[in-house]
Amino acid sequence: MLTIKAINKPKSISSAQVLRDIQQAFNPSKLFAPWLHSERTRISREREHQRHRRKHKRIDVKVGHGGTLDPMATGVLIVGVGKGTKHLQTFLGCTKTYEATILFGAATDTYDVFGKVLSTAPYAHVTRKAVEEALKTFRGSINQKPPLFSALRMDGKRLYEYAREGKEIPRKIQERPVRTESLEIREWLPAGSHQYAWPKDEADDEQKYVAVNVLYLGEARGSTEGLLHDHDESPNINSSHGTKRRRDGDDVLTSTSSAAKRHELSYVPLVSRTPQQASQIDKKEIYLTGGNQERPRETEPKHAPPAARLSMTVTSGFYVRSLCHDLGQAVGSLGIMSELVRTRQGEFEVGQNVLEYDDLSKGEDVWAPKVTQMLDDWQGKVTAKLVNWSSDVDKSAEIQ
Repeated sequence: MLTIKAINKPKSISSAQVLRDIQQAFNPSKLFAPWLHSERTRISREREHQRHRRKHKRIDVKVGHGGTLDPMATGVLIVGVGKGTKHLQTFLGCTKTYEATILFGAATDTYDVFGKVLSTAPYAHVTRKAVEEALKTFRGSINQKPPLFSALRMDGKRLYEYAREGKEIPRKIQERPVRTESLEIREWLPAGSHQYAWPKDEADDEQKYVAVNVLYLGEARGSTEGLLHDHDESPNINSSHGTKRRRDGDDVLTSTSSAAKRHELSYVPLVSRTPQQASQIDKKEIYLTGGNQERPRETEPKHAPPAARLSMTVTSGFYVRSLCHDLGQAVGSLGIMSELVRTRQGEFEVGQNVLEYDDLSKGEDVWAPKVTQMLDDWQGKVTAKLVNWSSDVDKSAEIQ
């Protein structure tokens, strides 16, 4: 069985949990009983030492996803079933469409509302016109710096692991080339007109110290070599033999530096500044500092700061959280991501050809016909591609 489908991931659960929920629904079903029987038969024919290694492992329907979504995000999660898991890599390079909400006036360690507040900034001057003007610099081909709380690897260790342990990373996080094919304000939410709010938890001095030394590393703080590949864009496969994850060395990528980088945060950390550097600081510069903060934390606003719902189509490797963080600074304030929906990935789009997550709990009579249709559609596309390939081969042979 080879199929690719998509499911509408709900909020507050991980992509891995969605896979487990799919398995829980598929394992006892009539639809996947033939596949499970075939797997058991295949395993029974294996050599004795191979069967011995598997004897304590349950046989599950093999599923995997083609690009994870953060727990706070909802929307399209591409899922491969059976041999379809081997084709998930083809979806990592396709474009994705998102709808995101940015809330101005605060910065967090995670770049979203689930992190701890590092700093706040004035936001009364932030208008729709100012944001629309700033968005122009984020369209097209740009260089983007991934957030510290991400699954990228540096020296075999995930960046979020460094952050959670309160450790500085070995090198500066390099920017990566990405492309924004479209980026627009879908809705402007004036101050006090919405329910979004800054997080209540504020980072302590030690956490702020780590943040300022990681997010604003100076040029003298080590090599800029060795940027990491985005594990968030790697397939994750759950099968009867456990969960396959890429090894430490599999997703490390060497990146070249650029002399003229857009949106480069080239600040020297406050704790590393010389008296001369400190005296030359532009008063409009925004810091995420610990200890001796040069910008005091804004008091809790009487009304929610302004926010904006953005719609964008982007290439693989793009971080919407980073866009919100950088956009906040571009308008002379700060910004965090408050909501995220992936409405489309490749050919799959919410409301058109995506299975609703709630259907899983409604029973096989509800989800099986929809999954069967998705299976047939995918098989039809695979067959069409094979026919076209065969035709091209025949034409090539005739020419020769």
